[in-house]
Amino acid sequence: MKEEIAKILTMIQEGKIDADKGSELIQVLKEKEETSNGLLEKPTKYLDKTLKIRVVSAENDNVMVNLPIKLVKAVLVAGYGIAASIPQSEKYVKDIDMGLIIEAIENELDGQIVDIKSANGDTVSVIID
Repeated sequence: MKEEIAKILTMIQEGKIDADKGSELIQVLKEKEETSNGLLEKPTKYLDKTLKIRVVSAENDNVMVNLPIKLVKAVLVAGYGIAASIPQSEKYVKDIDMGLIIEAIENELDGQIVDIKSANGDTVSVIID
């Protein structure tokens, strides 16, 4: 923003715009910066959410996992990089579009993501809450 303000001041000095117009432009820049700073706060709140994985089996082998989204994002990036460099696991991760997964997190994918019910009564659900 300092660079833009300097340009506006230069335009005033050169007589291209008057001081009132320069003041208006600087005010617009400040409002724009405040708005973009407000937008930066939103993902932080989202990153405080939890990924919940629930598996309920007909045989009563139930699983409940709660993972902070911050941890999920960090582990996905690090784990994918590690797995892709190991020849034995490379074939399993080569078709995973990690960019798409990270984009979903950054675009605040929310609510129920997976809801599976098998014929034998098993259920799997993945929720961001």
